[in-house]
Amino acid sequence: MDFRFGTVGSIYKNHFRPDRPAVYFKETTYTYQELDDKVRAFANYLKAKGVAKGDKVILDAGNCPEFLFLYCGVGRNAAVVVPVNPMLTLPELTYIAGDSDAAWMIVQEGVMAKHGYTEEGLSEALGVRVLVLGEAMLAEAEAAPRDDFDLIESPDEISTFLYTSGTTGQPKAAMLSHHNLVVNAWQDSVMLQMYDDDVFLCVLPMFHVFAFTTSILIPLFRGASTDIVEAFQPKTVISELLAKKVNVFLGVPAMYMVLIEAGKNNIKFPDLRIAVSGGSALPVEIYRQTKELVGLPVIEGYGLTEASPACTFNPTFGVQKAGSIGVHIPEITVIVGGENDEELPVGEVGELLVRGENVMKGYYNRPEETAEALRGGWLHTGDLAKMDEDGYFFIVDRKKDIVVVAGLNVYPREVEEALYGHPQIKDAAVIGKPDALRGEALVAYVVPKEGEAPDTKEIIAWLKERLAAYKIPRRVELREELPRNSSGKILKRLLKEEA
Repeated sequence: MDFRFGTVGSIYKNHFRPDRPAVYFKETTYTYQELDDKVRAFANYLKAKGVAKGDKVILDAGNCPEFLFLYCGVGRNAAVVVPVNPMLTLPELTYIAGDSDAAWMIVQEGVMAKHGYTEEGLSEALGVRVLVLGEAMLAEAEAAPRDDFDLIESPDEISTFLYTSGTTGQPKAAMLSHHNLVVNAWQDSVMLQMYDDDVFLCVLPMFHVFAFTTSILIPLFRGASTDIVEAFQPKTVISELLAKKVNVFLGVPAMYMVLIEAGKNNIKFPDLRIAVSGGSALPVEIYRQTKELVGLPVIEGYGLTEASPACTFNPTFGVQKAGSIGVHIPEITVIVGGENDEELPVGEVGELLVRGENVMKGYYNRPEETAEALRGGWLHTGDLAKMDEDGYFFIVDRKKDIVVVAGLNVYPREVEEALYGHPQIKDAAVIGKPDALRGEALVAYVVPKEGEAPDTKEIIAWLKERLAAYKIPRRVELREELPRNSSGKILKRLLKEEA
């Protein structure tokens, strides 16, 4: 390994042109020189606060330029950034803080206020030092020195912990190195044919690996520009696409409904040249309508947190197959594997296996699960796929029991555990069902305790106090019993068929 592409904190220096716009945010534009100034300022600010090499730093903030400055600043200090969803509740944050051995937490003032936290309360509950991203921090960072340092000694050092749901138990931290993330940005930029005059729209949540790699790291690597939008609001997205002359749009399938509706209303996006879909499977109908009504083919790909994340894409200029996740990106190997990880012939269904420099180092403090996921030198994705004669891959089903809601992974076990904590619930099963807007939606089936008659709306309200909003079932159904096999295992397959 070498530093051929730099580190996460210095990736933008690959094609550094000081006066070129790097980041747009609302009415503010940051040139690459201003971006570099901000990154150095925040890096020095964190160093002065005591952030040290190897420290785990939770970053709890919405989409904003400071998210980027802090992410890079943590990296410059050779610490490990732990991005989290700003919707997480205190119990969820407590789990992550303990599991990651976090020493620090940077929390956006608005996020802290929304949840009713206090700085002291968070610090005490999580056992970490809390830094609040607000006016005081901005003033201190502005006054910090601009020393240019990067304490990373090897690109294989861990840059980021990203929490992902596995096949069992609680979410675990995938350990991604600087090289994992930076090389994937290079791979994606080559595969998708991105250029230095491109303008990307970053409306996906920046804590998510799909957003950060494709909407932030790719443009920074190429010396291009990214337009950061706080949240997905249809009017805002349309306005930004037109006003900032965005030509690269990256989103989850549900977002493309906005472009389709705009096309129906004869709204054109003359600058838009490429659209990329990820997070969950792109319905063929959405692909077709986007192509017909917007005049834009959507490039569908495939990735997972453990691969930083991208593994495959349909070609930007070439054959794009609806329903396919495309072909493998440069310098990685993707196969459909059999029971012994042998490569299966064309058309046969097996597990999608990945090998390459973008694959994680493992799961933090989970040697057994790491060994299982990376056995034989392959990343075992847990997804069942097949390959056609042209080398295009098609996902057939999930081997893992993960539900993808609007591009965010939800592990049903976590929701079920919360349901089991309800005083009136005896048994519970959570599944995902197809949803036109979100890709999938959660449905919970619960069996009340004897003599109890819980109200389903009250159950949902109860869950909202314990889980992030995207983990809340859209529907809760009461049952006298759940279908089980002879060994007592709940037959979710039957529930899915019914749903």
